[in-house]
Amino acid sequence: MTRTYLDYASTAPLRPESRAAMVEWLRKEEPLRGDPSRSHFEGLAARTALEDSRERIAAALSVRPRQVLICSGATEAIATASFGATNRRAGREQDTSREQGTSGKHSVVSAVEHSAVTKWADRGESTTVPVDETGRVNVGDVAEAIRADTAVVHLQWANHEVGTTHPVPELAELCTESEILLHVDAAQAGTQIAEAVASGADLTSISGHKLGGPTSGLLILRKGLRLPPLLVGGDQERARRGGMEDVLAAVGLAAAVEATCSSAVEEAERSRHLCERLISWADQRDGVTMVGNREHRAPNIVCLTLDGIEPQPVLMGLDSAGIAAHSGSACSSEIGEPSPVLQAMGVDAHHSLRLSVGWDSTEEDVSRALDVLDRLLDELGSLRKKP
Repeated sequence: MTRTYLDYASTAPLRPESRAAMVEWLRKEEPLRGDPSRSHFEGLAARTALEDSRERIAAALSVRPRQVLICSGATEAIATASFGATNRRAGREQDTSREQGTSGKHSVVSAVEHSAVTKWADRGESTTVPVDETGRVNVGDVAEAIRADTAVVHLQWANHEVGTTHPVPELAELCTESEILLHVDAAQAGTQIAEAVASGADLTSISGHKLGGPTSGLLILRKGLRLPPLLVGGDQERARRGGMEDVLAAVGLAAAVEATCSSAVEEAERSRHLCERLISWADQRDGVTMVGNREHRAPNIVCLTLDGIEPQPVLMGLDSAGIAAHSGSACSSEIGEPSPVLQAMGVDAHHSLRLSVGWDSTEEDVSRALDVLDRLLDELGSLRKKP
């Protein structure tokens, strides 16, 4: 059976460029034994590969290599940003690029942030900012939530369930004026990762596996910004992350970032076109509603609500037909709770279906999914009508 993958918002298939880069590295026997912190041949070979990967990532994102912190994933990058932002020394003498005020522990988050952000915010004092019915935050509401002791504002580039994007550049200006840090969760930025990094954010977290790379992540720091490390131990990553570096993951990640950025325009246009087909179908199908912002949105994510139809039989029917999709939050659905994102938007949080496309999605993928969805919804709808 031909499989159709429409769950890119969870993770993306490995890009051929990333696979090729890692295979090439694995063929080099001696460097695989090397610790990048050592000065022998094997260690220097590993260090060369690691720093070459960092430089390639930096070039693709138009930043300096020292701004690139390579992590195990976006979750670690978010944790590092959250911990570091609220634990900087009061004098902030480490930060050389901007005069800073008094250190604070308070954070501001939107009501639709990923749990990797909200659970860190919940560890301290935080204020949650509401969103409108499309899942978009208002800059004025964020401004009102900022206090004298606010250390950081967290705002995602694009929502992980409905794809709605936020006014990040405007918020970056607000945070600069208020002399507080802005962390942007760009895990769902996809082809817009370079744009997210250039938005004015102080900290930008990026997921490697959602770009078609290995399970890995990045935290991009504003030039001159230094934070206390979350992971302590050795002085790896310029003393910003203890622990021996995963050189193989860095090699694959660099290739994925390069491929994403180099093909960003073409991939975004194709993804937008495919998602418009899904949205047009939803607009014409009774009992199906597209949720999220139609103007401000990621090009590759569509969230639908199914009137009166539970998502599980739909997902099972799709999977049986060879189609991978998802419902609700990618990280909380296992516990069977309604989507907190859709609840915050004030829409049906129990009957959602998320379809997301990516670097190798095709017209045939969408056509096959729509054909199966029509059949499944007809069948489930007829069952509801039976006494």
